[in-house]
Amino acid sequence: MKPYLEINNRRIGTGHPCYVVAEMSANHNQSYDEAVNIIEAAAAAGADAVKLQTYTPDTLTIDCDREYFRIGEGTLWQGQNLYQLYGQAYTPWDWQPKLKKVADRLGLDLFSTPFDATAVDFLEKMDVPAHKIASFEIVDLPLIRRTAQTGKPIIMSTGMATLAEIDEAVAAIRAAGNDQLALLKCTSAYPARPEDMNLRTIKHLSRTFKVPAGLSDHTLGIAVPVTAVALGACIVEKHVTLDRSKAGPDSQFSLEPDEFKAMVSAVRTAEKAIGGVHYGVSDQESNSRVFRRSLFAVQDIQAGERFTTENVQSIRPGHGLHTRYLEEILGRCAATDIQRGTPLKWDLIGGAFKGKP
Repeated sequence: MKPYLEINNRRIGTGHPCYVVAEMSANHNQSYDEAVNIIEAAAAAGADAVKLQTYTPDTLTIDCDREYFRIGEGTLWQGQNLYQLYGQAYTPWDWQPKLKKVADRLGLDLFSTPFDATAVDFLEKMDVPAHKIASFEIVDLPLIRRTAQTGKPIIMSTGMATLAEIDEAVAAIRAAGNDQLALLKCTSAYPARPEDMNLRTIKHLSRTFKVPAGLSDHTLGIAVPVTAVALGACIVEKHVTLDRSKAGPDSQFSLEPDEFKAMVSAVRTAEKAIGGVHYGVSDQESNSRVFRRSLFAVQDIQAGERFTTENVQSIRPGHGLHTRYLEEILGRCAATDIQRGTPLKWDLIGGAFKGKP
């Protein structure tokens, strides 16, 4: 695998700016105009890409109300069956080529998560620059192989997956001859708790599989994705909605545009702050060196007078001799008259004090 992947000639990996993906998911609430507005808001907020999901209820499940298909307690969607939920949440396929044109016009990459082979074929006709594999589909090896065979970059989420399951999915991609892969740490809870994120896994994913790694985030707020970048995330994916008060399947754990913009700004600040290993004076610190301590005469000293801890001290500013010379100077005498507030220099320092004749 390459240590980076390329989407529309942009390198994504260690040493390159974090690739920020705005996940639309179901936040369009079945309104095409809302979907367009979300893409425009994502661009204005500084996203690099917008992601869709390409499925229908019939490509994900069957219309069945048996207990196996009903969503239990502990999620935002309890009480519905799967077919009902996906009917609410899916993005109509006839919108998607038009939404890609909107994104292209705004300079955003647009790609999607295919959930079956027909979706892969559909997205290939759209000429998307990449594909996303969702956490729940990491065990769908036929879908993974079909997606990998496109040769397009793949971003794969790893929520709920064991290391062995991730290894099996990565092996399927490699066996298909695809070396463009990134893995995302994900906690498949909606919303997810910060204490369940285990962000140190991001580096482990990257080292283990020798691929760029990042975060697909479902926590509330922006602290977790910014922390992930500080820990080495090369990609951050976060849901975006125009208005969280408009109830929808994903709205509760999505960011509004101003929040998404704040996240992007914080990510860029974090990238600047990470820097590299550096000791010594930075360019910005150069003017501050003068405020270090150094040796000064703090009393008037006559020629031949002995230097003592009363008339010589280590004080700010830093114009005098280094403080390491204090013990060497004490016990010697002044070579000339020295006025209080004078920084000590070697030409002011005489020989050993001999005492009064």
